[in-house]
Amino acid sequence: MTRIVSGFAGSLTLQVPKSGTRPTSDRVREAIFSALDARDAVHGARVLDLYAGSGALGLEAASRGASSVVLVEKSPAAAQVCRRNAAAVTAAARAAKLPPPAIEVRAATTQSYLAGAAGPFDLVFLDPPYDVGDAELLAVLTALVPLLSDDAEVCVERSTRTPAPTPVAYTQLRAH
Repeated sequence: MTRIVSGFAGSLTLQVPKSGTRPTSDRVREAIFSALDARDAVHGARVLDLYAGSGALGLEAASRGASSVVLVEKSPAAAQVCRRNAAAVTAAARAAKLPPPAIEVRAATTQSYLAGAAGPFDLVFLDPPYDVGDAELLAVLTALVPLLSDDAEVCVERSTRTPAPTPVAYTQLRAH
């Protein structure tokens, strides 16, 4: 069961696509957001969630005060799940009498979205499928550079057996 960990939508259960994704566990999301919250990187942030799956990472950011979130997922079925989850997060904001964050879901490949995207983004999540190779991931990270704010945080989730490549424009702050 995947759920929002904290914020105005805390404990909200999220739907997950039936196949083709591997949702980030609540425990891992909690660790990621603990580190981001310690650097005040979430509240008011413009967030981009690439390879969104269920949208859990981007929607967690929305629940914790991000001003806007874009969820990008190439699978039409998974993008539809993202839309339903985004609607549930928006409803939770309204129930809490808070202005809902702007949440946009794009059914597109990461590369096609980035080719026409307008930044800047303050916080970016990438949790690509295991079959996305280093060359493709490096191309995505490189394409992101002009879309990032000056102090942007980029979180890449990869297997420990295949660590993410670090392009020249990035500085690795932490590896888990």
